[in-house]
Amino acid sequence: MGRLPFLITGCLLIIAFDYYFINAVLAVFKSWSKPVRDGFRKIYWSISILLIVGVFAGIYLNIYLSLRSVIMVSFFLITACKIVMLPFLLLDDLRRLVIYAFRKKDRVEDTGVTEHNGSPVIAGAAAESGPEPITRSAFLVKAGLVAAAVPLTSLTWGIASGAYDYQVRRKTLILPNLPAAFDGITMGQVSDIHSGSFYNKRAVLGGVEMLLGEKPDFIFFTGDIVNDMATEMRDYQDIFSKIKAPLGVYSTLGNHDYGDYHFGKEPSAAKAKNLADVIKTHELMGWDLLMNENRRLKVDGEEIGILGIENWGIGRFPKYGKMELAVKNTDDLPVKLLLSHDPSHWRAEVLPKYPQIDAMFSGHTHGMQFGVRTEHFQWSPIEYIYKEWAGLYQEQKQQLYVNVGYGFLGYPGRVGILPEITIFTLKRA
Repeated sequence: MGRLPFLITGCLLIIAFDYYFINAVLAVFKSWSKPVRDGFRKIYWSISILLIVGVFAGIYLNIYLSLRSVIMVSFFLITACKIVMLPFLLLDDLRRLVIYAFRKKDRVEDTGVTEHNGSPVIAGAAAESGPEPITRSAFLVKAGLVAAAVPLTSLTWGIASGAYDYQVRRKTLILPNLPAAFDGITMGQVSDIHSGSFYNKRAVLGGVEMLLGEKPDFIFFTGDIVNDMATEMRDYQDIFSKIKAPLGVYSTLGNHDYGDYHFGKEPSAAKAKNLADVIKTHELMGWDLLMNENRRLKVDGEEIGILGIENWGIGRFPKYGKMELAVKNTDDLPVKLLLSHDPSHWRAEVLPKYPQIDAMFSGHTHGMQFGVRTEHFQWSPIEYIYKEWAGLYQEQKQQLYVNVGYGFLGYPGRVGILPEITIFTLKRA
């Protein structure tokens, strides 16, 4: 319920922009005949309103998953183009108003600003006229249209090419206290499946097969199996049930798994039922879900600890995790590996209070699904929000690895920051 006012406000802003944009375009393309102009209006408004209705239907109605994905993809792409276009229109109107103010003051007629009943005509009404081969207004509007094509092209490519372009990243994890029996053992990590966003089951299966092809000895899943609802896993549970490993698959919950964004933060029977269904899904897939608890992983008589907590975030993200329970009865274990969905937990609580944690494994950031990531360089706008957002970090003797995610959320694709499957080799030195 909490998201409804936000959605309504956003849609009203989009409708206001649509009105502004249509009049600006028609003012520039004056040569269009009346039937063409009327047809443009009808087609534009029909698409815009259908997409807005579709967004509400996709969120509040149980429509077919593939149809919902098509609606959300189309809405995202078109809205991104509108956002890029807006500054050009605003710049043109600002230019008009400045010119009008000065020329009104000097009482000098100028063809750069057309007056109607003593008022300037801005982008929402008509373009300036004059002897120029192309007016400044026409130039700015057309430049805006060209600029809007850039995100349309790149984001479309990100959907077509990046959404399911799974990358296997291999890391050596040095753990000085690692028992000899674990030296050279391999571990896989996936995170942030967000099954409610998928629209290509075959591609999703391909990523799972890539993970299994690496034959890791054990596997971590670090949260956000769904966007909101347990039912989102209905079409994908059989695929992720294939994820098995000789020493087990260990999982934890992320901020989206609790249903807070759909049901609100207050307790309710429906919210509790949804969470119970999410937990049951982990069980049915054979994953060992760690809810503020730990397991002893034994190989040839030697043991390490695997700890997992519920989501622990800062700011608006929930703090359900209880580290004091997760570390209970683990003092004798030489190595402790922690699953905690949100990487901000590492710096906020793990580093200052739990020096016994050797390495923590997280997800959550997605790398914002946009940026640059090479072997020796990485950048994304998300780094201005999260200090640790992708890859391996170390402070003194403690380490953190942030996986940028298997799935996607919001924007149904990835540009530069591709979906990740991480394979670790544990080493003593």
